[in-house]
Amino acid sequence: MGKVLIAYYSRTGKTEKMAGYIAEGIRFGGNSADVKKLAEIKNESELEGYDGYAFGCPTYHRDMTANMKTFLFLAEKAGLNGKVGGAFGSYTHSGDAPSYIFDTMEHVFKMDMTSLGSFNLLEAFSGGYSGHEGLPGLRQGSLRQDRIVTY
Repeated sequence: MGKVLIAYYSRTGKTEKMAGYIAEGIRFGGNSADVKKLAEIKNESELEGYDGYAFGCPTYHRDMTANMKTFLFLAEKAGLNGKVGGAFGSYTHSGDAPSYIFDTMEHVFKMDMTSLGSFNLLEAFSGGYSGHEGLPGLRQGSLRQDRIVTY
């Protein structure tokens, strides 16, 4: 049984919800998943002991959030080379953050990256359903299916 860390930042609760969905899928597959907010991880030693990692944050002004950038510098010190990784995030417009996180994990950390699926959690201004199969906020499809990784 593998152990996966899902580390995220959420501004509105949407990315947090996505982290929970990813954890549920990992656990359903017979593995364990720890879900932590970025602020809960204080040093690189707290990233040790995991077989895989999924990092996520919302897109803010066509970029990842500042605290995700800071976290990625911390994660770089943890030596995640060769570990399995994935990236995810919610957005209202461009959805660029997950691809930036993915690229950092793949090219800087040299992780064995994988797509977590093809669902996007699009933040709706109306607060209503943008609906897929009756699940609030989920719609099928992706602007960049190979990079925007959601569950």
